[in-house]
Amino acid sequence: MITTAASLCLLILTGALYDTSRLLAPDRSRRMTRPRLREHRAVLETAERRLVRQRLHGRIDATTYRAGMRLLADVQRAPGRGRHG
Repeated sequence: MITTAASLCLLILTGALYDTSRLLAPDRSRRMTRPRLREHRAVLETAERRLVRQRLHGRIDATTYRAGMRLLADVQRAPGRGRHG
């Protein structure tokens, strides 16, 4: 009985240590490398310039412009987000 309880405690402790180390370690698969990050920013800047150009030339209205900029802002924040789960 004591052996079973000790084994279960050891198993729980091992799982807790594994989860803690996994949460604290950086997730390399989700982090963008510098060239990819530069490319990502360049694409966002190009899209932003295109929206501004369209707005200044009267091709889109203010609502469409704001929606496009909001979408770009949401996309821009995505790479810097933390881990979810």
